[in-house]
Amino acid sequence: MRPINRREFTQEMKAEYTILVPMMLPIHFSLIEDIMRNEGYRLVLLQNTGPAVVETGLKYVHNDTCYPALLVIGQLIDALNSGQYDLNKTALMLTQTGGGCRASNYIHLLRKALVKAGLGDIPVISLNPTGLEKNSGFKLTIPMLRRLLAGVVYGDLLMLLRNQTAPYETEKGAAEALTGRWVEELARLFRLGKALSRREFARYSRQITDSFAEVPVRVVPKVKVGVVGEIYIKYAALGNNNLEAHLTEEEDCEVRVPGLMGFLFYCASNPIEDAKLYGKNRLKGFASSVVLWYMEEFEKVMIASVRRQPRFMPPEPFRETRRSVLGIIGLGNKMGEGWLLTAEMVELIESGVSNIVCTQPFGCLPNHISGKGMIRRLRVLYPEANIVPIDYDPSASPVNQENRIKLMLAIAREQLGVDRRAAGCAV
Repeated sequence: MRPINRREFTQEMKAEYTILVPMMLPIHFSLIEDIMRNEGYRLVLLQNTGPAVVETGLKYVHNDTCYPALLVIGQLIDALNSGQYDLNKTALMLTQTGGGCRASNYIHLLRKALVKAGLGDIPVISLNPTGLEKNSGFKLTIPMLRRLLAGVVYGDLLMLLRNQTAPYETEKGAAEALTGRWVEELARLFRLGKALSRREFARYSRQITDSFAEVPVRVVPKVKVGVVGEIYIKYAALGNNNLEAHLTEEEDCEVRVPGLMGFLFYCASNPIEDAKLYGKNRLKGFASSVVLWYMEEFEKVMIASVRRQPRFMPPEPFRETRRSVLGIIGLGNKMGEGWLLTAEMVELIESGVSNIVCTQPFGCLPNHISGKGMIRRLRVLYPEANIVPIDYDPSASPVNQENRIKLMLAIAREQLGVDRRAAGCAV
C-alpha cells in the first residue's frame, strides 16, 4: 500500500527536477553533491539559515517533534517559499535510516508538513540503502555507493586535517583554502572515475595529509574540545548555533569532531550484533560483515596516512572504539546514536581530549540516555573528564549555551595551565 500523500519521483523527473537537500557537513556534502550531479541528479545543498528556518519548522511541525526534524523540515519549506525554485520542477531528499530513531519518520513528517503548507504535490525522495522506499527515478547503484563512500572517507580526512591545522596556522584561512582546493580536485577526479580504489585512495590520502603538513603553523598550547551528540546537531551549524566556529574563532580552541565514517560503521555493525544477541537474520548479519570489511580497508589506509605526519592525531580504528565501551554500555543499545555516542566520548578522553561538549537536541531520548546519561559513569572511570551537555531546542538561549560552555572551558584552561606548569617543571 502506497504511503498517503506520496508522489513518486519518476525517471522523467530526473533530468528536469531540482532536488533540495538540507546541509549538514559542508566538506562531505559538497563532494556528495558533485557525485550526485555526475550521476545526472540536479542536487542543490541548502544554505538558508536563521530564525526564519526555525519559525517555519515550528509552523509546520508539531512542537513535540525532535529538534533536528523541525530544523531540516523548516529549512526545506523555507527554501520552497523563497521563490528561488520552480515548485513544479522541484523535489526534496532526506536520508532514512530505518532504525528505531524518529529519523526514520522524517519523510512522513515532511510530507505531512508539505500538505499543511499547500505543497503536497512536491516529491520527497528517501535516501536509504535498505529499500524502505523506492522511486523509479532514483536508484542507489553499487558504483554510486562506492563513490558516495569515497566522498565520506575523503570528507572525514579533510575535516580532521583542517581542524588540527587551522587553530595554529600563521596565515589565517590557509587550512580552509587548502580544504576547498582539495574538494574541487577530488570532485574532478571522481568525475573521471579516479581516486576510488584502495590503491588510489592510499596515494591521494598521503598527498592530502602531506599538503596539510606543509601549512605553516605556530604550535602553542590550546584547549582541545571534542564535540559529540546526535548526528545532525553534532555536525550542522544550523543545529548547534555555529558551535565549531564559536569554539575556534571566539574561544581559541582546537575542535575534534568524530568523523561520519564512525556512524556508518555503527550502522553496518548493528545487524551483526542483532544476529549475535537475538539470532535475527544471520544472512543480513553476514552481508553487513562484508560491508564492514570493505569500509575497514579504507579506514586502515586513512589512519596510516595521518600517522605518517607526527603533527596529526588519527582516529582510533572502529573496532577499538567499539571495544572501548564494553562493560560501560551494551552493544545492543542502538537506538539513535546508541552506544556509539558513549564510545566517541571514551575515544576522545583516551586520546587526550578530555573536554567535551555533548550536544543534546530536544526530543531525542536515546541521545540523552547514551550521552548525558553516561556522563556520571565516565567521570568515575575517567576523573579528568570535563564534559558539558548542552541542550538545543527552539527556545534555548544561545547566551545560556555559550555561558555553560565557558564554564567548561574555564576548567579546561585551568587544567591546561597546570599541565603547562608541570611540563615546565619537568624540563
